[in-house]
Amino acid sequence: SLVGGSADDLRAIVLDTAPDVALIATTGVVGLAATVAALEAGVAVAIANKETIVAGGDVVMRAARTAAERKGSDVLERLRPVDSEHSALWQCLAGESLDRVRSLWLTASGGPFRESTAAEIAAATPATALKHPTWSMGAKITIDSATLVNKGLEAIEAHRLFSVPMSQIKIVVHPQSVVHGLVEFVDGSTKAQMGSPDMRGPIGYALGYPVRMASAIPNVDLVAHGSLTFTAPDLVRFPGLAIALEAGRAGGAAPGALIAADGVAVTRFLAGEFPLGGIPQLLRDAVERFGVRSAPASVAEVIALHEEVTLFAERWSGAA
Repeated sequence: SLVGGSADDLRAIVLDTAPDVALIATTGVVGLAATVAALEAGVAVAIANKETIVAGGDVVMRAARTAAERKGSDVLERLRPVDSEHSALWQCLAGESLDRVRSLWLTASGGPFRESTAAEIAAATPATALKHPTWSMGAKITIDSATLVNKGLEAIEAHRLFSVPMSQIKIVVHPQSVVHGLVEFVDGSTKAQMGSPDMRGPIGYALGYPVRMASAIPNVDLVAHGSLTFTAPDLVRFPGLAIALEAGRAGGAAPGALIAADGVAVTRFLAGEFPLGGIPQLLRDAVERFGVRSAPASVAEVIALHEEVTLFAERWSGAA
């Protein structure tokens, strides 16, 4: 079920109720302790919180691998991705061997500023940035989608979940949001997963796995769409994406620093206290300052890093 509250509340609810599957759909790292506790208790986790995977990747994936070994199952049966792109990749990889994968492709709608200039993006207001063209989502992820930082976070998440190097994870802008993910194989073939831009699909797949549950979601009508388009992302107009990808390649504490700094930047932007164009600058400074550290090795270390970077970002942006 979907639950809310503090990190301790979430952890207690998961352990006290002992569900078959816990759907954890929080923002930030508040769901980290509950995710790890659930995995350690033998509860499968449907994870809709990319911050947990990005910031606490080593900790979470270690718990997932241990849980899978204990159950004699696949890691992704214990830690089930709910993000539409990662659900798509998971479905495309079913029955496949990872050593036969050439690359994983994540699609991006391009957000509300797909056709905007760099200057227009930098000066955008919260009201404009919250107008996502295809998905209905919360404010935080909608702003991350507008800056394309979200797609960089998703690349890091895919790197963690599927144990594929960052160099093999690609991003393509696909405004129609019909194709959610693609997997290229070494024999030249490519699998793609298509569906309506409706989160009930990936949520249902994660909760029902390995059975596909019947749904009222209509199948994609390709004739009605007529054409689907794909273009490369512009890293000059969307520097936040470039910084997020750099953090993923750097590893260590860089992804966690990215998450914490972005949380502060987006919160301040939504409050009208910080420009959208300032977000990439803050992210870069935070990643450069803290990214040289080694990756956190425990839930406590992940939280400590998050709090330290949050304080840095608040001071940097004038909030403290």
